[in-house]
Amino acid sequence: MDDMVNLLNVVEGYRKKEAKCMSRVFLWMLVVGWMGCIFFLSHQPATASSTLSLEITEMFLLVINQLIPNVTIELDVFHFIVRKSAHFFAYFILGMLAYFAFLKSDVHLNRSALYAFFLSVLYAMTDEVHQLFIPGRSGQVQDVLIDSAGAFVGIFFIYVLLRCKYR
Repeated sequence: MDDMVNLLNVVEGYRKKEAKCMSRVFLWMLVVGWMGCIFFLSHQPATASSTLSLEITEMFLLVINQLIPNVTIELDVFHFIVRKSAHFFAYFILGMLAYFAFLKSDVHLNRSALYAFFLSVLYAMTDEVHQLFIPGRSGQVQDVLIDSAGAFVGIFFIYVLLRCKYR
C-alpha cells in the first residue's frame, strides 16, 4: 500500500513539474511570438506602415468625433501620436510577457523585472537597426526611448500588482 501511495506521489509531482514546464514554454512562445509581430510590423516599407497607421488614426478620429462633436484635431499631429503610442504599447506588452516568462522560469521577482527590461530594450535597439534596412524607414533613438518607457511601465505595473498580492 505504501508503494502505491509513493508511486501516486511521484506521478503527481511529475504532473506538476510537467504543467509548470508547459506554462513556461507557453509564456516564452508568447514572448517570441510577440517579438515576431513587432518584427513583421517593422519590416513593412514606410508607405505600408504609414497607410496602416493612418487608417487606425482615421478610425480613432471618427470615434472621437462621435463622442465629442465639433472637436478639431489635426490629422498630422494625431497621426504622430498614434504612431508613437503604438511603439509604447507594443513594448508595454512585450515587457509584461517577458516579465511573466522570467518569473515562470524561476527567476526572482526583482531579477525578472530587470531581465525583462533589458530584453525589451535590447530588442527595441535591434528593431531600430533592422528598420535601417527597410525602404523608407529609419532607426530612431527616440523610438528606442519610447519602446523602453513602454516596457518599463508594463513591467512596473505587473511588479506592483505582484508585490501587493504577496504582502
